Amino acid sequence: MTNPPLYEGKAKKLYATSNPSQLLLSYKDEATAFNGAKKETIAGKGELNNRISNLVMQELHKHHINTHLIQELNHTDSLVKKLKMFPLEVIVRNISAGSLVKKLGVSEGKVFDSPILEFCYKNDDLGDPMINTYHIIALNLATQEEIESISALALQINEILRPYFAKLQIQLVDFKLEFGIDDEGKICLGDEISPDTCRFWEMQTKEKLDKDRFREDLGNLTESYRVVLEKILSKGQ
Repeated sequence: MTNPPLYEGKAKKLYATSNPSQLLLSYKDEATAFNGAKKETIAGKGELNNRISNLVMQELHKHHINTHLIQELNHTDSLVKKLKMFPLEVIVRNISAGSLVKKLGVSEGKVFDSPILEFCYKNDDLGDPMINTYHIIALNLATQEEIESISALALQINEILRPYFAKLQIQLVDFKLEFGIDDEGKICLGDEISPDTCRFWEMQTKEKLDKDRFREDLGNLTESYRVVLEKILSKGQ
């Protein structure tokens, strides 16, 4: 794109289109961790995330989940709905890993009897702190009704994706979602669902197939992402 982006994040850029209700979403090859403190350019990463996220969102469409995806345009770009985003990250945890292990002293790999739902305030300067529903309402980030709708949607998405990935011999450990409101006033899933935003473990070996490979210097990031894509293409659609 020759025009400057409307928004540029750590892993994606958003551009205006001729339709004011639609945006061009372009995936970058940058890998970041620890709120951007660690970063590296990894060739091919953007293409893999674009493809994986779009395939997963197409699966959610089959279950009548409203997402921002309109169509995939090329290897790294997709056409999406313009959303008014909630400044929230919604995290669903099925198995203990990552920050939960560090904060609560739970051993990695504990399977929860029911999923844990967390909210974080999307603010890089503050390090995306965890907040609860009282904070969200007090700060006017969302209404009680919107919180309930977002929570129900996040848990519904988990109920769809856990068995979907289990059929691919992948454990959906945890994942981050972001939501917004579309032109029709409906709450809609935005952002992406990819190994950048999900923790994926190979079911038998527990090999990590996600961005933890970058966080923990395990190497072979794109190779692991490609494993996820190949599993989706071979069995998931």
